[in-house]
Amino acid sequence: MKVGYLGAIAVCACFIPGSVFAEVSISGFASINAGKVLSGSGVPQYDVPPTFLADYPIVSAYEEQWSFKPESLFGLQFSADLMDGLSVTGQVVSRGADDFDTQLEWAYLSYELNDNWTFQAGKKRLPLFYYSDFYDVGFAYVWMRPPADTYTWQVFNYNGVNALYFGEWGDWTVNGNLYFGREDSRENRLLSQFFFLEPTREIWKDIMGGVINLSNDWLEVRLTHMSYTNERYIGGVQSTWDGSNERDGKFYGISANADWGNVFILTELNRLDLGGNLDTGMVTLGYRADNIIPYVGYSRFKEDASDGENHNSTFIGLRWDFHPSAAFKVQYDDVEDKSFELAVAGDSKSLTFGIDIVF
Repeated sequence: MKVGYLGAIAVCACFIPGSVFAEVSISGFASINAGKVLSGSGVPQYDVPPTFLADYPIVSAYEEQWSFKPESLFGLQFSADLMDGLSVTGQVVSRGADDFDTQLEWAYLSYELNDNWTFQAGKKRLPLFYYSDFYDVGFAYVWMRPPADTYTWQVFNYNGVNALYFGEWGDWTVNGNLYFGREDSRENRLLSQFFFLEPTREIWKDIMGGVINLSNDWLEVRLTHMSYTNERYIGGVQSTWDGSNERDGKFYGISANADWGNVFILTELNRLDLGGNLDTGMVTLGYRADNIIPYVGYSRFKEDASDGENHNSTFIGLRWDFHPSAAFKVQYDDVEDKSFELAVAGDSKSLTFGIDIVF
């Protein structure tokens, strides 16, 4: 569980007794989820049985037997206000997909320079997507999980520095984030366990990105861009692309969410340029009827190469907020895998349900 020097400082500070330096607050979240594949083709040429890959980064996969392990998790966040604008945050998560081993997800220091600017350093979630910062907190969104075809990336944390901006521009609330860093995933879960089936080290270095989020009383628009340089080692052997040991990637994203009270629409479009384009997107339509929210949506992943990865999902579900701090959810997913050589998990129809809690 390597977090780097800055991350180690943040973690240690979180566990210093509050009576010595600061008041420490603790919050938590949990998801108890279950599901199964109702029918599916699998990928016979790769000995993959009928499978629903619900979460790509951590390889949460359901098969034909009911299981609570793939997406159930428990998390704690520790935050200490050291006064005079300085604070420290740490977050640990235990996932069923990891046999409930506890992993450090976040560990960073924050310094509030003024009402508009905050500087941070340490280990944080890479803010590629709209729901990246609270991806693990199921209570924070309507679905069972953010649509997998759209939220499919192998690196989701980074070690580095960032600057946050908060402001009001007329009728608009504006949030911004500029960040720099790197991530060395020594045994990347998605690439090692699902794609290459042998230990794979994934390195993203020279990460540089920015996010701007604008919102008013009914509309929210988020724009994001990131560039990085990729290195990869499969079974200890360095990968090459067109004779080079490195390749440059550029990520672009836009999301627009509209909320008219009872009716809301969530959308997100992303492109990763790695010499060829990988495009992802999703749309969700929902309706609030007091504490019950039915919704329907579609998500897609498409690589522009003729033999590349290509799959989509149609989903329908319901969220019931039966308690101020808990929600019951049920969702049906119909996945169509059109990939030729890079089939991921094949076609599948699946049912999942669970309870999300915050405390």
